[in-house]
Amino acid sequence: MTTHRFEATAWHNVLAKLPAALHVTNGDTVITETLDAAGVDKHGIARAQGSNPMNGPIHVDGAEPGDVLQVDIIRMTPIRGHGWTRGALAANVVDPERVRDLPPRAKVDWIIDAEAGTVRLKEPVEGLEQLILPIEPMLGCFGVAPAHGQAISTATSAENGGNMDYRGFGPGARIWFPVFEPGALFYLGDCHAIQGDGEIVGTGVETAMEVEMRLSVLKDRKQAWPRGETAETIYTVGNARPLDQALQHATTEMFDWLTGEYGLSPVAASHLMGQAVRYEVGNVFDPAFTMVCHIPKKYLPKSQKPR
Repeated sequence: MTTHRFEATAWHNVLAKLPAALHVTNGDTVITETLDAAGVDKHGIARAQGSNPMNGPIHVDGAEPGDVLQVDIIRMTPIRGHGWTRGALAANVVDPERVRDLPPRAKVDWIIDAEAGTVRLKEPVEGLEQLILPIEPMLGCFGVAPAHGQAISTATSAENGGNMDYRGFGPGARIWFPVFEPGALFYLGDCHAIQGDGEIVGTGVETAMEVEMRLSVLKDRKQAWPRGETAETIYTVGNARPLDQALQHATTEMFDWLTGEYGLSPVAASHLMGQAVRYEVGNVFDPAFTMVCHIPKKYLPKSQKPR
């Protein structure tokens, strides 16, 4: 197993079957520096156009359609002392008659103090003069090339991942993507220093980061949508609009996981999910919404373990 330092020289606004920028083998680690969602690097230089330019694709040798790509997010380190957000709630997350009351969607600067582990407004507004938030790094957009030769915009998401903006995609998380193309063709970018659920202003605190991750191939795994785990929970991800369809995808994927690899009967899976399931909202700003379905590990069958 090898550690690769991947210095991107070109970036992509789609996840697609494109020539690989890097080849790695099963279990290799990759360290790379991302641009922010507008294509600006750690020095404040615009290197690519938004939205969400991705590093990649990374070809993982041995990955074939029908396999699963496992992504272990080891570390996300801010490499810039500032980030930015939009200054108003998105129009689609408030009642229609209240849209006219929202402030302008101007770009707002934030200070990122990596040593202190904090984020704060560069120019505090009245009532928030003392607001200091913890850095909670996350990947806003990442995934693999989609099926059937599609090119899916980094502004949205689908079965292959993409712009899901789920705040749980941070260090310590393990995520599995279904593979649709040889080599999986993995992309990543759009790092946030912090973000609330739903990305309801259309951004997190957008910045550049150094990301360290491990890429592994699991052979012949049946999976339709992204899955993940942390130390406490397993979860599945559905991406669609309307929101109830995203929930349906996430719920169906969890049901299939429990009745498949965990060996529960449909009745047992229904009982467990009915009383123990928890949902989180990923993105409700982009063309496809994201819903995340959780089951705490403490309730899973003792005879089975997450992969």
